[in-house]
Amino acid sequence: MSEVQTGKNVNLEKVQGRIENHIDTLSTYTATPGKGTTRLTYSQEDLLARQYIKGKMKEAGLAVREDGLGNIFGKLEGSLKDAPSVLIGSHFDSVPNGGSYDGPAGVVAGLEVAALFTENGLTPKYPLEVIALIEEEGSRFGGGLMGSRGMVGLLAEEDFKSLKDNDGITTVEAMKKIGLDPSLPKTRDQQSVKAYLELHIEQGPILEEKNIPIGVVEAIVGLTQLEVTVKGQAGHAGTTPMDRRSDALVAAAGMIAQFPELAAAEGEGTVVTTGQMQVYPNGANVIPDQTVFSVDIRSGKEEHVQNVIQKVKELAGIYRDSGVEITVEQLLYIQPKEMNKEIVSLLKKKSSELGFTSCPMNSGAGHDAMVFADYTSTGMLFIPSKNGLSHCPEEWSDSRHIAEAVQILFEAAIELTEAE
Repeated sequence: MSEVQTGKNVNLEKVQGRIENHIDTLSTYTATPGKGTTRLTYSQEDLLARQYIKGKMKEAGLAVREDGLGNIFGKLEGSLKDAPSVLIGSHFDSVPNGGSYDGPAGVVAGLEVAALFTENGLTPKYPLEVIALIEEEGSRFGGGLMGSRGMVGLLAEEDFKSLKDNDGITTVEAMKKIGLDPSLPKTRDQQSVKAYLELHIEQGPILEEKNIPIGVVEAIVGLTQLEVTVKGQAGHAGTTPMDRRSDALVAAAGMIAQFPELAAAEGEGTVVTTGQMQVYPNGANVIPDQTVFSVDIRSGKEEHVQNVIQKVKELAGIYRDSGVEITVEQLLYIQPKEMNKEIVSLLKKKSSELGFTSCPMNSGAGHDAMVFADYTSTGMLFIPSKNGLSHCPEEWSDSRHIAEAVQILFEAAIELTEAE
């Protein structure tokens, strides 16, 4: 691979090799070896990953700290006193049996940008901070984007403390188990952040199909997550006649089966997904008396999200007439978000100057960047995903593409931090 000349000492081959080592190492911190990455927030795998990330931050000369949520910050101090920081990073948790790149690729990119600052002897005027965020996926405590939402003040202290996982373990209990301090400050003063940059794998097929290495994200879709609870009556599978049943699972299945039609009726890329379900008492010969399932709704237009929410509630009303009780709770609601136009222009300019082809994109997935978009100047890069696959063990992105994105972010960070 030839080195791109930028006036800075950036050896892409060296950066690419380090990226591969980072990704390979982080992928070993999984609860499901050989079956993808399962790294739930505040788990032992989380602890191992955070120890590795903090170690690499220190190697790059960063001052390391964690907040009361467990987010990790590595700071390269600036020459201006009390100046706001330019943040670069992503999340390091995973979905169950997920891949090695969703989240960690962005954390690794931040580590490499910081390493390049150090190697080039650059002193920023505005501090550079690498950030590794917790619970973006919501796989353990639900809702998602917990690290960024908590940081910007969208998650109240009492709400945070009341969150429990499927085993009834609270956030505070889980934090303390791996040695984190939930009493530390969680929110961060908006005046202390100048910008947020995030690299992420696309998680879709567009860049690969177009053979374009860089996507500059212009907007992120709006999303909501609902939790629907259906309560019926348990009974014996063999002795309860079909016309005398209040089957919570049958009612839930009837609702879920209609979700694809709701999405298609809205159109314009609207999608509805049920990916999580609990059935109680979960016995093979017992009629379910309670079913709890998730509803994930996404669209680039807020009106479509709102329409589908209303239709889900209308469906719940219809199925209540079949002898079950249904409640619909909204766990998360985030409007479609535009990225900062100046940062978008900066990322496009740096891509062009470095000779990397890029294209404008919208993100169909939610990211921490959508939370930060209302909080600070925010920009985001995508790199291709092999076969468009993500949230599965087959998830893979080329380390060369990550290295190229790192170089773009490095150049952008130099300009944003006014480094010399």
